[in-house]
Amino acid sequence: MSKLKMIAGGMLALTLLAGCGQAQPGQEVQPGQAPAERKTVTVLAAASLTESFDELGKRFTAEHPDVEVRFDYQGSSTLAEQIKQGRPGDVFASADDKNMAKVADLVSSPQTFATNRLTLVVPPGNPGHVTSLHDLGGKKLVVCAPQVPCGAATQKVARAAGVGLQPVSEENDVKQVLQKVVAGEADAGLVYVTDAEAAGDQVQVIDFPESPQVVNSYPIATVKDSQQPQAADEFVSFVRGPVGHEVLGAHGFDVP
Repeated sequence: MSKLKMIAGGMLALTLLAGCGQAQPGQEVQPGQAPAERKTVTVLAAASLTESFDELGKRFTAEHPDVEVRFDYQGSSTLAEQIKQGRPGDVFASADDKNMAKVADLVSSPQTFATNRLTLVVPPGNPGHVTSLHDLGGKKLVVCAPQVPCGAATQKVARAAGVGLQPVSEENDVKQVLQKVVAGEADAGLVYVTDAEAAGDQVQVIDFPESPQVVNSYPIATVKDSQQPQAADEFVSFVRGPVGHEVLGAHGFDVP
């Protein structure tokens, strides 16, 4: 009889342990109640925002644990065209006003959250002996394509300096320009100061006086067809708020 009692007691203990594993304290799910679903916000952002937005995404999720933020970084012109073609997304952050204007009827109230400008980067040691925009003749220069914000800015600074640039390559976003310089495939490249800062000692920075004459404004907006409009609006406000200013400033952007 005592052996039967021991078996019965063991079975009861196992039943109680199994019951305990079904819900954690403070997270008990009531009968008929589904667990809360995690929202996903897709942010279509200019490539130059990669490092700063990756950090902002982590900071935002820490404050909004029910929201996952996913990023797609490309050239602003490419992203604008994708939005026009019906590509799903919740937030668009462009590296200039021109590409945001292309989707003006598809987004809600774009507002500037940061500004940026160009600088020259060269491989460590500056093998091409570049000291200014005027030294780029005959050099292997890489720039952004004209339709990309950093490419349009490149054309403006060239006019301001009174020089004609002859790049060996025009890339679809600023990160591709930077990568060619880092890889030693170019004597110099024109990138944003934020990208140069992110590259650290992989490149050498060459400041030039015409840079402050051409400043790109970065607007951000919620996409009207967003599947998560509330969470998207919250992310936009977060970027434009104190934490956004702190992070963007730390990555080299100027903030309003």
